[in-house]
Amino acid sequence: MFDYKLLAALAAVVEQAGFERAAQQLGLSQSAVSQRIKLLEARVGQPVLVRATPPLPTEVGRRLLNHVQQVRLLERDLQGQVPGLEDGALPERLRIALNADSLATWWAPAVASFCAQHRVLLELVVEDQQVGLKRMRTGDVAACVCASDRPIGGARCVALGAMRYRALASPAFIARHFEQGVSPAALARAPAIVYGPDDLLQHRYLAGLGEQESLIHHLCPSSEGFVRLALAGLGWGLVPELQVQDLLTRGDLLELLPQQPVDVPLYWHHWRSGGALLGELTRQLTVTTSGLLVAA
Repeated sequence: MFDYKLLAALAAVVEQAGFERAAQQLGLSQSAVSQRIKLLEARVGQPVLVRATPPLPTEVGRRLLNHVQQVRLLERDLQGQVPGLEDGALPERLRIALNADSLATWWAPAVASFCAQHRVLLELVVEDQQVGLKRMRTGDVAACVCASDRPIGGARCVALGAMRYRALASPAFIARHFEQGVSPAALARAPAIVYGPDDLLQHRYLAGLGEQESLIHHLCPSSEGFVRLALAGLGWGLVPELQVQDLLTRGDLLELLPQQPVDVPLYWHHWRSGGALLGELTRQLTVTTSGLLVAA
């Protein structure tokens, strides 16, 4: 059986980014918190924290934190059913993985009213939409937004819609690299912009045009930085339509192949044991994303 006082100490140290603030939150001495962490490590037979600044959970520590979060979500359901339990309850924190483009565009307006109404704090983990589900598999997050429609064991999957991407570049970049017009071969020769090693969107775009040459590219792990590089004429890239509508209207960015947008389906995965709160967030997302994303 778990000793939830020990798990609460682990959660407090990670969430408060240190032993001192964790002790203040729990109403304990710093040495008492340290002893609880050591006892937890003794019971699981391995470290649960990396003693860094701030302390970070190990893999097994992250699994334990995920369990704590699920228990808290279930306890929250009871708070609304049993008189007196809700007094003094702290806001719940949900750890969610999603891709940077969603975070830069539709995510905030989709969840703002939910967080305010239910007093929810978010801990967001940014992952490419192709790999976000791995965070669920390792027990790292309670939910994720990703491009896979295959639910994992113990979780549910809901289709949200699709992000529409368009291949864009600055007028100066187009003049410099596409004097003879935009073609798949010319795109392969011109520098592209890629979010990170897991981002294969530009590669698949070229392959879909019949171009098998390797892609030369910048790596830029920031959605906002991605657009800035394109505006500065450093490369071309597939950018969410939601993110650059004003730039397209002003002509600061131009579409390379207007008839070739790419729609990337997005799916919401969450633990079945997440309680009513995750269920309510799921309902909120299915309603709000219908006006923000395109039909998949």
